[in-house]
Amino acid sequence: MSLVACVRHPIRFITFATGMMVPLWTPLAGQSPEFECGLLLHASEVSGVVPLPQGDVFCPLVADPKEPRSFVSWQRARSPLQVADSGTVGLAPFDTDIGAIGLGDSFGLIRWGGRRPGDGVQLSISAGIFAQFDVGTDSYDLINADYLIGVPITLRRGGFSSRLRLYHQSSHLGDEFLLRDEPERVNLAFESLELILSQAFGALRVYAGGETLFNRDPDDLDPLVAHAGAELRLGPRGRRSVVAAADVKSSEQQDWKPAWSGRAGFEFGWGRDPEHPPRVLRLLFELYNGPSPFGQFYREQIRYWGFGLHLFP
Repeated sequence: MSLVACVRHPIRFITFATGMMVPLWTPLAGQSPEFECGLLLHASEVSGVVPLPQGDVFCPLVADPKEPRSFVSWQRARSPLQVADSGTVGLAPFDTDIGAIGLGDSFGLIRWGGRRPGDGVQLSISAGIFAQFDVGTDSYDLINADYLIGVPITLRRGGFSSRLRLYHQSSHLGDEFLLRDEPERVNLAFESLELILSQAFGALRVYAGGETLFNRDPDDLDPLVAHAGAELRLGPRGRRSVVAAADVKSSEQQDWKPAWSGRAGFEFGWGRDPEHPPRVLRLLFELYNGPSPFGQFYREQIRYWGFGLHLFP
């Protein structure tokens, strides 16, 4: 099935991809600890001091559009009508099909294990690139690209986990997009200190926190962001195969207007060595409504729906 066919017939693609992946499904449980909220640790690294560990003690946020991860997704995007300062009414830049691509990962530097397997504190380096392409054009014009790099300190004790992260983000318009008669480029760049607290109750996980931005460009970018969400995994314990997640961010910049993100779908795992965490693939349907998560368009409102493949090594 070609890329063009996937874009034009999303339901057909979902059916095709699900049929291809079901034979590859394997239980997502490791040996110790059990698979919980996406926690994937090597069995020999769940206790003690571990230099350059695999995995992390804090589970990635499924529905956060800016969570570092690798993915490819198709999105049908539209911006509501905007009223300019002149009083004229026009459309914001998005009324098209978008191909969204992400390349992201977290590299563990050191982990201090806790008393129970899987507990501990970890220091890592994380990075991500998020790009959006206009697949409605002949050359699939690059619209926007966001670059993130950060240093997270993560902690887990039983069902409780947290992440304290210092990170930098910069955003850039695509060269081809700059040739259009569209909003002017914004030199968006900032550093941020983020804190997320998470608690798991069996198959349900909830989290909340926020961040403060500094070294902001442009100068009128407001600093405070609130962040919360929930995730639910269905299936027998240790065999989580269905996941649904919701994420909401509310910023001072947007007068605390919430940005809603939802994802739901299937998790597939594949691994030959029971001592090693499986490689995980998620096939997710997604919805978004609120201030745009695409850096150059942070002042705009956007709605989109779509589906994507998300990879976890």
